[in-house]
Amino acid sequence: MPKLIDKLPAAVANRLRTRFSRQFIRFALVAVLSLAASEVALFMFIGPLHLTGGISGVSAAVVGALVSYILSRWAWERKGRPNVLRETLPFWAVSVGAWLVLGLATKLGLHIAASLGVHGLKKQMVVGGVYFLANCLTFISRFLIFHYVLFADSKPAAGEGGLIETESLSPVSVAAPPGIDDPEQQDQ
Repeated sequence: MPKLIDKLPAAVANRLRTRFSRQFIRFALVAVLSLAASEVALFMFIGPLHLTGGISGVSAAVVGALVSYILSRWAWERKGRPNVLRETLPFWAVSVGAWLVLGLATKLGLHIAASLGVHGLKKQMVVGGVYFLANCLTFISRFLIFHYVLFADSKPAAGEGGLIETESLSPVSVAAPPGIDDPEQQDQ
C-alpha cells in the first residue's frame, strides 16, 4: 500500500520528509494529547473541585506537562536513559514557564467569563478557550526551544566546526589586492 506522503506533490512531500517537519508533526501529536489531558484537568479543577484560576491553570498545565514529558522523547526519537542536565532539567524549566503563562491565562479566562456574566458550562468554555489560545502560543515557543536548543543535534554541520567532507571544483572569484592593475586595462 503506497504511503500518503507519496501521493502528495513532490515539493510538498520533500518538505514533509525533512527532520524539522517530522519532528513538528510528532510534537504536534504530543501537544494534542497533552492539551486534551490538561483541558480535562482544567475542567475538573475549575468545575467540581472549585479551585482558584491560577491554581487550576498551573495544575492543569502540570498534568499536560507530564503527558508531554513522557511522549516528547518519542517525538525527538530519543532512546535510552535521558541526560538529566541536558534534557530533563531544561524540559521542566521550559514547562515551568509555560505553567506560569497558562495559570495567568486561566485567571484571565475567569475574569472574562465574570465580566460577560456567564456561568456553568459557558464559563467553562470561555476559560477553556482562553487556556487553549495560551496553550497554542506556548506550543510554538516550546517547539522552537525543544527543536533548536534542547533536542538539537549535537553533531556540528559542515562549516560549523565540523570537517568539510567534500570539495567543490567550481571556480571561486577572488578580489585582486589594491594596486594591481587589471590586465585588460593595461592593453588600452
